[in-house]
Amino acid sequence: MSRQDSESRVVVSLPDGSERVFPEPVTVEDVAYDVGPGLGDDCVAGFVDGELVAPEHRIESDVDLRVVTPDSEAYRRVLRHSAAHVLAQAVLRLYPDAKLAIGPPTDEGFYYDFDGVDVAEDDLDAIETEMRDVVEADHDIVREEVSPEEARERLADQPYKRELLDDVVDAGEPVTFYRQGEFVDLCAGPHVASTGDVEAFSLLEIAGAYWRGDEDEPMLTRIYGTAFESDDDLDAYLDRRRKAEERDHRKLGRELDLFSVPDHSPGCPHYHPNGMTVRRELAEFIREKNAELGYDEVSTPELNKADLWKPTGHYDAFREEGEMFAWEQGGTEYGLKPMNCANHAYLYDRRRYSYRDLPVRFSEFGDVYRNEQSGELSGLLRVRRMTQDDGHAFVRPDQLEAELTRTIRVIEDIYDEFGLEVLYKLETKGENAVGSDEIWETATDALRAALDAEELAYDVEAGEAAFYGPKIGLDVRDAIGREWTIGTVQVDFNIPERLDLVYVDEDNEERRSVAVHRALLGSLDRFMGVLLEHLGGDFPTWLAPEQVHVLPVTGDDREYARDVADALGEFRVDVEDRDWTLGKKIRAAHDDRVPYMLVVGSEEAAEGTVSVRDRAEREAGGVDLAAFREHLDRECDERRLEPDFLADR
Repeated sequence: MSRQDSESRVVVSLPDGSERVFPEPVTVEDVAYDVGPGLGDDCVAGFVDGELVAPEHRIESDVDLRVVTPDSEAYRRVLRHSAAHVLAQAVLRLYPDAKLAIGPPTDEGFYYDFDGVDVAEDDLDAIETEMRDVVEADHDIVREEVSPEEARERLADQPYKRELLDDVVDAGEPVTFYRQGEFVDLCAGPHVASTGDVEAFSLLEIAGAYWRGDEDEPMLTRIYGTAFESDDDLDAYLDRRRKAEERDHRKLGRELDLFSVPDHSPGCPHYHPNGMTVRRELAEFIREKNAELGYDEVSTPELNKADLWKPTGHYDAFREEGEMFAWEQGGTEYGLKPMNCANHAYLYDRRRYSYRDLPVRFSEFGDVYRNEQSGELSGLLRVRRMTQDDGHAFVRPDQLEAELTRTIRVIEDIYDEFGLEVLYKLETKGENAVGSDEIWETATDALRAALDAEELAYDVEAGEAAFYGPKIGLDVRDAIGREWTIGTVQVDFNIPERLDLVYVDEDNEERRSVAVHRALLGSLDRFMGVLLEHLGGDFPTWLAPEQVHVLPVTGDDREYARDVADALGEFRVDVEDRDWTLGKKIRAAHDDRVPYMLVVGSEEAAEGTVSVRDRAEREAGGVDLAAFREHLDRECDERRLEPDFLADR
C-alpha cells in the first residue's frame, strides 16, 4: 500500500466490536449500506465519536460509529429537530416578516426562537393547524451543501442566521441547508426523511429568551413544543405534563405559604415560617446522617477575597462561565463564594494532622451563590443563592474506598425515606480536567469499586466530571417518572495537591490527603422543590409544617380543643377556632394538606377522646388521645412517608 493510500484509509468501528475498513473517506450512509441494504435504507443519522450527525456526514479518519434508525432511542431527537423546522415553516407562513434564530431538539421536545412576531398562547392553535398542513403535504426534507457566499445571499433578510453562518464558516465546517417545500433553513441536521414523519406533536407554551442567552442581546419569542413517534406516546407525555403542572412546586409553595422569590431578590428565595419548618426538619435529618458518618459541622463566610479560590482552580472555572459574583474594592477583589471547598480546605490546613487523626470531616449548610441567567431561574429549582448540605472528608489513600462505601450506604437510606429511586451516574474525566491521568484513573477506580461493592447499577457518563475529579452523580426518579439531578460524591486528588494538604504518616513523613466532596441532598432549596413535586405537597407527618389541626365542632368546644392541643404540645398543632362550620374547617385543613385532623365536640369532651381524620379522608371516632399521641410519636421518629394511624382501622 502506498503512503497516500495509507493516509486515506478509514477504519470505522461499530457497536458490536467489528470494524469496516474503507480505502477512502466515506459517509455515514455509505457505511450503513456497507453493513447491509436494510440498515442503509433505514439510516436517518449517526453518532460519530458520540456526536449526532447527518447521514451525509463525511468520515475522513478512524471513528466509532453508531447508526441511528427509526427504531433507535436517538431517533426521537432527530424527529424533534424536524418538528422544530415544521414549526418554523408554519410561523413563516402566518408571519412572513418573522426572523429565525435557533430551533433545537431538547430532552422534552423542541423549541424555535423568533424575532418580529407578536404571538400569544391563544395563537398556538392556529400555528399548530398550519403545522398539520405542512405534515400532511409530506414534503421531502432535503440537505443542500452550499458555499458561504451563496449562503449569505439566501440569508440576506435573516440577521440571526447570518450570525450563525459566520460561526460555521469560522469553524471550518460545511455550510448546509435543509429544504422542505418552500421552507429552507441553515442547519447542520440531521432530520427525518419528510415532514410526513412528524405526525404526533403538540405546541406547549410561549416564553421569552435572550438571543444566545445574553441579557444584553434582543429578547426573542420562544415557542415550545414536543413530538413523539406515536400518538400514544404523545398522549402519555401530555398526561404526565398535566400532572407535573398540578405538582408545580411554585404553585404549591404559594398555596402552602412556604416561600416566595420577590423581584428585589431574583433567584434568592425567601422562606416563610412554614417553609422554614420544612428546611429545619430536613437539616436536622441530614445532621443526624452527618453524625452517623463522623462529620463535624462548621460555618464559613459567604464573603471572601477572590484569591481564596485561585489556587484551587475554582476562580478561573466560575469566572470563565460568568457564574461568580465578584467585584473590586480598595484594590482588592472580593467575591461571594460559589462553593465551600476552598473554605473547608483552609480549615483542614490550619493545623497539623497525624495519620491517626484521619479521616477529618467537615459539614456545612453553606450558602453559595451562582450568577445564573435570569431567564433560567425557576422557583427553588434554579436559583442564585442556594444552601448546600456540603461536606468534605480528608482521608488517607488507603481509607478512600471505605469512606465512599459508607457514604453511599447512607445516601441509599436517605432517599428511601422519601420514596425516591436513586439513579447513579459515574462521571469521568473531561476536556477541562486538571491533574495527571494516573490520579484520575485512581480516583475513578475508587468510585467504581464503591458502587460495585454495593452492587448498584450505574451509567458511565464520559467526560462529564468536574475539572478537579471524577464523581458519582445522584439523580432521583419521582412519583410521576421524572428524573432530577440532586447530590454528588466526588474524589479529589488535585485540590490537596494544589494546596499541599498533608498529614504525617507513621514514619513521620508528610503525605498528601485525598478529599472526598459530597452533598447528600445537594442543595436544600432544590431538594425542597423536587420533594414538593414528588409528594404533590403532601409532606410526611414529620416534615409537615402543621402536623395536626384540632377542629372544635362549635364555639363551646374550644376549651377542650385547646386542652387537646396542649396534650400534643411537642408536635406542631393548630386549633382552628374561627367561627366556621365544621365542614369548612375540614376543607381548609385538606387544602393545607395537614396530615391529621382531630374533631372534638361535646361527646369527645365528655369521654376525653377525639375523632381522627386524615388527609386521605379516613376517619375513626372515640380515639383515646394518649394512644394517638403515642402513634404520632412513633410515626415521626420513624419518619414514615404517609400518615398511617388510620391505615388499618
